[in-house]
Amino acid sequence: MTDIYRVDVEATAPVYDTEVTSRVADAVATIFPNADLEESVGEIHAETHSMDHFSELLHRQEILDTARGEFFSTREGDSFSFALKKQAAFEDRINFSVGEPDELGEISVRVRVDEPTVEEYIDQIAPPTEDGKPVDS
Repeated sequence: MTDIYRVDVEATAPVYDTEVTSRVADAVATIFPNADLEESVGEIHAETHSMDHFSELLHRQEILDTARGEFFSTREGDSFSFALKKQAAFEDRINFSVGEPDELGEISVRVRVDEPTVEEYIDQIAPPTEDGKPVDS
């Protein structure tokens, strides 16, 4: 059974003078393959309504607990946000950017959830684990 979710995901990434715009766009598109990308001077902006590939990467890399911690620590009302390192994203890997900003800049992501609740959506994309394995809630 497939659950229907109503979410809006916005991602932005700076493009520095030393970077090739298309490579930054590729990094964002690699993590969010269904996103609509727009290039503007010095920035890539993306919008999507799916985090399926992102969730697959979290499962593959076995970083569900890390992701849950990041999502819940930034939760505000019906939204949560996080930042990703661009270089890792280009290589189809999730690497959360925490602490000092990355020298290459970050992909800033904001997720707004209309349905279901934020907690239920986080449980869907990064389920709770036991002994490192996802468990049904």
